Amino acid sequence: MERVTWSHEGQKTLLDFLSDAVEFSPNKVFLDFTGDKFTYANVERDSNRLAHGLRELGVNKGDRVIAILDNTINFVLTWFAVNKLGAIFVPMNTQLKGEFLRHQIHDTAGAVIIAENHYCDNIFAIEHALSDIHSLVTPKRQEPGSTAFRLHTIDSLKLEDSSPPDIDVTPRDISLIIYTSGTTGPSKGCVLPHNSVCNGGKTNAWMALQEPDDILWTPCPLFHIAAGVGSLIGTLSIRGTMSIYPRFTPNGFWEEIERSKATHIQMLSIMLTIIPQMPETEAEKRCHGQVKVLFGTPLPDALVETWRSRYKIKLVASPAYGCSECFPITCIPVDQPGPDGSSGKCAPGMDVRIVDDNGDECPVGVAGEIWLRPLRPDVMFKGYWSRAEATLEALDEMWFRTGDIGKFDENGYFYFIDRKKDCLRYGGENISSFELENAFMDHEAIAEIVVHAVKSEAAEDEIKVTIVLKEGANITEEELCRWSIDRVPAFAVPRYIEFREFIERTGSGRAQKFKLREQGVTPNTWDRKLSDIQIKRIRPNVKTTAN
Repeated sequence: MERVTWSHEGQKTLLDFLSDAVEFSPNKVFLDFTGDKFTYANVERDSNRLAHGLRELGVNKGDRVIAILDNTINFVLTWFAVNKLGAIFVPMNTQLKGEFLRHQIHDTAGAVIIAENHYCDNIFAIEHALSDIHSLVTPKRQEPGSTAFRLHTIDSLKLEDSSPPDIDVTPRDISLIIYTSGTTGPSKGCVLPHNSVCNGGKTNAWMALQEPDDILWTPCPLFHIAAGVGSLIGTLSIRGTMSIYPRFTPNGFWEEIERSKATHIQMLSIMLTIIPQMPETEAEKRCHGQVKVLFGTPLPDALVETWRSRYKIKLVASPAYGCSECFPITCIPVDQPGPDGSSGKCAPGMDVRIVDDNGDECPVGVAGEIWLRPLRPDVMFKGYWSRAEATLEALDEMWFRTGDIGKFDENGYFYFIDRKKDCLRYGGENISSFELENAFMDHEAIAEIVVHAVKSEAAEDEIKVTIVLKEGANITEEELCRWSIDRVPAFAVPRYIEFREFIERTGSGRAQKFKLREQGVTPNTWDRKLSDIQIKRIRPNVKTTAN
């Protein structure tokens, strides 16, 4: 392996990226939200104004500011404003509610929440357990009701002063805390310094072959690291343009691609499977050859060929593997594809190894757990927020143990195999089985529960809960599913429920989840999709392009 000098030289902050863009391209469009466009100068000015307002609200260096925001300009302005104060931005999944939401807000020990008005009911429902929070900031005026929070609007915090706050922010300072799903415990906050965010963004732009004149379009939520760090900060790093859609919908997709003049598209696997099922439209035909690169999660070869041949997109790829703790871990430019199923080679600045259960490195071609460590400082997470023990457990002899399974071939190409952890993935979301089990255990009829994945006809998991009811309990699977809808995020409502007399366990009392996964959907399994239950997510307003 080529020796890499350990040096902080050349490290950057997000604010360095933004100030450079303002200096060289102030009037260039940075962000396009379905036609509402903002230049680099706009973003710099308004984030400075908001930063001064947040400082008057009591936000200081090192403080955490929680954001429950949709894909709007307020997400970006809040992130940059918080970082301009040397404070830490904590974006949360907008679908969280109940204990899922309480845990993450409480864990940050932040004092300010900035949230869309339509998510406030979820916050008020747990207000009694949020003793650290003193202020709630929303885009529109929020009726006070019975809340004790001090209420503000985002615009009211934008002061006249548009100069940059006089606060020293270094590449080693923390920019972001992203919560990743817990498996044997609650969700943990990944602490990401500015330089790791910048490194992830720059690498993403390099992989996607983004140039300053390109337009990257995505409907992926900015609170996820792929869109927030990869696409947003990647676009900022090259002083490009990004078109951000509120949420994915197949209707009007090609009209939006045509309107935005997108040259690059980033989407998740389930999105990539839906569009080719849609009937051909005139807008689709007009877009033939417009998009140069489509990238996202791994796709079957047949689907890749469909995107290439039907839509005349030359480069269709899944060029990276990564996680919240380190993004990316392996990667490759989209015009240099490796063998089918691979996700590139070790990312620049990363040492990645495949290790067996004894902690010994596996031979080439043999699958094992993915371990990694940085070859340069500040290119991955610093640990888990307020969880020293969990950090030490994950960093075995200073190697980060991902809990995922993969392998390398003889040419150094990486292949993701499976998740070693009991984490599930559905609808583009990582789901903690631990947290979901805890949520269901609040039901008085449940004696035991195991949440696990079953194979799906799509590219991700389906969620199944296997349950032992208390003696004398009288409830149906459908009733239990309906009960869960108001208590867990929409993406975590299980598709399958099965009642059993007992659950097989190991000698140490652990549920044998691998057996349940192997058994999958049994004849006694209830399927939500065969019922009339409809799962509705809280959706942002979508301004669609006129046909």
